Amino acid sequence: MKLMFDEYSAASAKLITKKYSTSFSLAVKLLSPEIRENIYNIYGFVRVADEIVDSFHEYEKEALLDKFEKEYYNSLNAGISLNPILNAFQKTVKEFKIDDHLVQAFLKSMRTDLTKKVYHTIEEFNEYIYGSADVVGLMCLKVFVKGDQKKYEALKAPAMRLGSAFQKVNFLRDLNADINTLDRTYFPDVDFSSLSNEDKIKIIAEIEDDFNAAYEGLVKLPVSAKLGVFVAYRYYKKLLAKLKQTEAKKIMQERIRVSDPRKLMILADSYVRHIAGIY
Repeated sequence: MKLMFDEYSAASAKLITKKYSTSFSLAVKLLSPEIRENIYNIYGFVRVADEIVDSFHEYEKEALLDKFEKEYYNSLNAGISLNPILNAFQKTVKEFKIDDHLVQAFLKSMRTDLTKKVYHTIEEFNEYIYGSADVVGLMCLKVFVKGDQKKYEALKAPAMRLGSAFQKVNFLRDLNADINTLDRTYFPDVDFSSLSNEDKIKIIAEIEDDFNAAYEGLVKLPVSAKLGVFVAYRYYKKLLAKLKQTEAKKIMQERIRVSDPRKLMILADSYVRHIAGIY
């Protein structure tokens, strides 16, 4: 019976991934089957926590996040949760020995979103990025290397830089919603009452540095993970290129996106490169 419930739990995590992020879901489909389910399980957990602090405006967010965290640790001790998302995640945490400090850092950043609206220093910003994005990359890396601690340590730094790049692109893309709906700004030392093209260029240069550092690790990933991560990398690079070409004023007013036909082109070209061993 537990095996069937675990299957339903994994299906729930997969459904949440598909519904909340078509782009990430597409990238996960390109991972080898033996690791795919566990990445869905990780995404399901982080997505639900993120939605608690970003979307559940009609409810007591702090109480919900407290309950979510408490139920997670109960599930870790018991080996089961009646919450399918937590049941799936705790299974992956145990199987791949995901360090608890990664989970704690993530939950700390989610909790920060409940109260903090402005990041004044680079130290504050980097701490938030580490918890909200870098550690998610490290959780996934634990799955990718399948227990190879030496490989994990070798790829740890570039995995964190890739998480940072993805998160910063999201911040830049979602400026309008973050400012006008959530009343938050993340990038320090930027006047968001009137974002200048100079500020935009400075932010993008920083993200490009993250992508360049991340690439050094991407090419060394196990083959089971490489194509999926490569597609996500190229998709976000394309999104960054669009943001670079877009006036700062327009970024403040609307959400810039990559079209579905363009995503399919990225997918097809990435697959050809993967087969040829060209990244």
